Amino acid sequence: MITVVGMGAGTAPDGDVAAGAELVVGGRRHLDTVRLPDGAERVVLGALAPALDTVAEYVAKERPVVVLASGDPGFFGIVRALAERFGAERLDVRPGVSSVAAAFARVGLPWDDAVVASAHGRELRTAVNLCRARPKVAVLTGPGAGPAELGAALRGDARTLVVASALGSDAERVERVTPAEAAARDWGAAVSVVLCLDEARALGPVRAVAGPLVEPAGWALDETEFAHRDSMITKFEVRALALARLGPRPGDLVWDVGAGSGSVGVECARLGAAVTAVEKTVDGVERIRANAAAHGVDVRVVHGAAPTVLSDLDDPDAVFVGGGGRELPAVVAACARRARRSVVVAMAALDRVPAARAALLDAGLECDGVLLQSSRLAPLPGDVTRLAATNPVFLLWGVRPPARSEGAAQ
Repeated sequence: MITVVGMGAGTAPDGDVAAGAELVVGGRRHLDTVRLPDGAERVVLGALAPALDTVAEYVAKERPVVVLASGDPGFFGIVRALAERFGAERLDVRPGVSSVAAAFARVGLPWDDAVVASAHGRELRTAVNLCRARPKVAVLTGPGAGPAELGAALRGDARTLVVASALGSDAERVERVTPAEAAARDWGAAVSVVLCLDEARALGPVRAVAGPLVEPAGWALDETEFAHRDSMITKFEVRALALARLGPRPGDLVWDVGAGSGSVGVECARLGAAVTAVEKTVDGVERIRANAAAHGVDVRVVHGAAPTVLSDLDDPDAVFVGGGGRELPAVVAACARRARRSVVVAMAALDRVPAARAALLDAGLECDGVLLQSSRLAPLPGDVTRLAATNPVFLLWGVRPPARSEGAAQ
């Protein structure tokens, strides 16, 4: 067996956790806190592959191995690598308190409804988008993706950052800062976890089932679920297909351009994506904010006309373009150049379709589309029913080919 012992964030394990081991593997700070058996080999974790090769030599000879890790080693920890290499049946895992659990404990908050993202050796943008979309997020930091970088990305968002450094050690420090304050400081290398909180929503209702990413009850909601002006709203039949082609998910950033009522953006936010809605009218901006609040989601609203205001926004994963007007081809072209995955365009005017399609193709996207015509059941006098036709809508979508999906087109 390979015994994996969690240490650090909570109460430290007994110093004899390595008793009987012939090989002890761990970080230097962990190795210095335990008593090594006489004759045991000690390997300081640096690069993972050589350490696993050494473990393999001992396992092949059925010699006992102890691996020391931080907190709960099954939570973004070494258990995954060990199980993949040696099989889960060989592991005896003895978890400690994870850094996330310890950080939430320090500030007295429950975390059964929190989202956890790792930025250690990963792209920071996924963690940033989760922080924008969710009221309670824990980010495991890494080189180049610490509190300063996270704060800089969230500077315009109403969030509080709790920076928990060196948890469980004599140097432990837990500080509440604004994103701007976090961005302006040098935090060094001791940070382990940052909590990003929308404090107005951090204490939400008690859930019957733990887990923050539960699918909402229903989507492609009826128009009556949104405030809108003179039926100027993407109808639910169109919205259903648009959402299917956008594919919003936690960690994504979606633009809703020409948002109007914001119905598409709000639904993307309900499905876990971070959303930026762009709207040029003042009353539209207020309407979007009201609809987002009514559905309990956070939608960032930018007041201005596309494509001009798009240059100041972060690159999106997916974009929905609504509305119309002569500027539509230029808007679609600007969005298609920036989108990492897909652009969906809804149009009522036949004349706009060729130019919008050309804009998608010119940006290197694979384009498809449909004309949607639906008829809804409507009552007639005498307890009978007729079909009431809705206005036809063209829906085009462009998808970036897989070979180029990792970044926006240049």
